[in-house]
Amino acid sequence: MKYFSRNAAFGSERVLMVPRRMTILLCAALAACAPQEVVRSTAPEAPATVAVAQPAPPPPVVALPYGDAVKLAARDLFTKAKLPDGQSFNLVIDPLVDGTTGMQSVATVAMEQQVTEIVANNYPRYQVKPFNSANLAAAPLVFIGTFTPINLQGKASGERDAYRVCFALADLKTGKIVSKGFARSQTGGIDPTPLPYFRDAPLWVNDKIVEGYIKTCQGTSAGDPINAAYLDKVSVVAGIDEATKAYNNRKYKESLALFTALLRNPAGDQPRVHTGIYLSNAKLGRRNAAMQEFSKMASQGMGAKRLAVKFGFQNGGSALAKDQNPYDSWLKELASVSSKLAKTSETCFEVGGHTGRGGSEPLNERLALQRAEYVKQRLLAVHKDLANVITTKGYGSSEALVATGKGDPFDSLDRRIEFKSTQCPTKS
Repeated sequence: MKYFSRNAAFGSERVLMVPRRMTILLCAALAACAPQEVVRSTAPEAPATVAVAQPAPPPPVVALPYGDAVKLAARDLFTKAKLPDGQSFNLVIDPLVDGTTGMQSVATVAMEQQVTEIVANNYPRYQVKPFNSANLAAAPLVFIGTFTPINLQGKASGERDAYRVCFALADLKTGKIVSKGFARSQTGGIDPTPLPYFRDAPLWVNDKIVEGYIKTCQGTSAGDPINAAYLDKVSVVAGIDEATKAYNNRKYKESLALFTALLRNPAGDQPRVHTGIYLSNAKLGRRNAAMQEFSKMASQGMGAKRLAVKFGFQNGGSALAKDQNPYDSWLKELASVSSKLAKTSETCFEVGGHTGRGGSEPLNERLALQRAEYVKQRLLAVHKDLANVITTKGYGSSEALVATGKGDPFDSLDRRIEFKSTQCPTKS
């Protein structure tokens, strides 16, 4: 082999001279060692996975001490109210309620008292008047409010860690919402004990007027119309409030007279009135009259597709508490009403068991199902024809309405037996 050198533009280059035959052999070797072409599949490639950003969790609820929360919500309401300047207004307060159950409690009464003081001390253009039929006839402004247990994400579900305060100002002259106010309250210093009427009520049903009250507060904005279910019956609501207060003050003859008088108005034929008649008669020892009202209440509840019965069960057991005498009578009436509806409207029923929060959920569901099965068997003992129209289900605490887990009268509704009207399966 020979080498020769030559100048190049970028310096000296030394070139190796290779004989022609060796060149051929070298090229062949190089070809053999060259990388082979990769044969790609003709199948389409899977699209590349694109990472999708997950929405950020909602910020935690900022809750104020109870008194401060009420002040903030009231200030929010009255400062934003769009009303003519230089005028004064009559204001009535429709008693505040729990935003989930519709019940009144020690806490809602205390809140109403605080609101009254706030108005008197800070907003002189509003004159607070008693909530009665005479004052409602003048079409005043109506103050309504709900006090709802919520979790840290602001939802009325799961474990409740705070309260949502909702206030609304409704103008009966225009039929519209004037203003809204909101705040979040801490749980400390709050007494959620239900007032006697709500504590003693044996049944809980979807009351359209109460539902309309809650929707007016929680489901509207300023300028929206007042919920029709509430607006159309607000005159009756004042009478219900008067009768309820008489019962709470243990004036049972007076409450019975007031509740009974409400039935003269067609709008008075509704669950809260029949509940009041039942309770007053029961306190006066008029058992037969009480059970007649219980039957009406049960019929209304099942007709509305949902009826909750506040049975008291033995602690941790499926049998009814032995010290509760009315249960036998309740079961007889519930069986009779169910049997009648099943025959006349071909209605079937789900008997659902519920428990309060606390303990493991699988155990809660099992206990709830056992209680539902127990009630079903008690109903079948009265009317065997219900065997083919009743199913059972254990919900545990998944649908707790109060969700405090205290096991006291306030969350007794969480330990309910609920009747839901269902469509019967088609017969083959």
